[in-house]
Amino acid sequence: MPLPRTTLSCPHRGSPVFPPCRVPVSRGRTRGGAEPLSSALSMAAAGLGPGEAAAAAHALSLPAEAFGNDPRVELAWAMKAHQHAEIYFNVDDRIYSEFRATFRDLRVDVLDPEELKSEPAKEKWRPFCLRFQGLVEDFNYGTLLRLDCRGGYTEDNSIFATRIQFFAIEIARNREGWNSAVYSRAREPAAQEAASG
Repeated sequence: MPLPRTTLSCPHRGSPVFPPCRVPVSRGRTRGGAEPLSSALSMAAAGLGPGEAAAAAHALSLPAEAFGNDPRVELAWAMKAHQHAEIYFNVDDRIYSEFRATFRDLRVDVLDPEELKSEPAKEKWRPFCLRFQGLVEDFNYGTLLRLDCRGGYTEDNSIFATRIQFFAIEIARNREGWNSAVYSRAREPAAQEAASG
């Protein structure tokens, strides 16, 4: 009998660096009481032998109070965190590559609302957005998007867009260096405080 499947949502919901996606996982144990095969296989692929994988899987199923600073548990959690991060980096790569393949010449530093809202633009955006249905959680939900990446979220500098449009544009802004000014401005107070402190 196959194990029931469920979907985990991304804990980084709303982050342009780690877009939400859906990760199918198995729940429960097999008839013999062992961890699901997918968990054991993923740990084996991470370089653990069968015994180590079973021990790590068992350790991950216990409550946090059962542990001190056990390095084996920390290693198992680090491996899971690494797997999780790889999933989101792969999703980022896919969003960015498909965005730039579809919208090769779209300026992302300062957006023209017509490039998002006009009828010809909607005809181009719709198939792009639908490619991420089932991959990006709530891909078509509305969110605010900055028109000029050098500014904040103000009434004049914000537009309503879908979540996948937000992710695609913000990932492009990050990768192409357009958000560097925002990053630098955010770090200035901390640098000044450190210098005076």
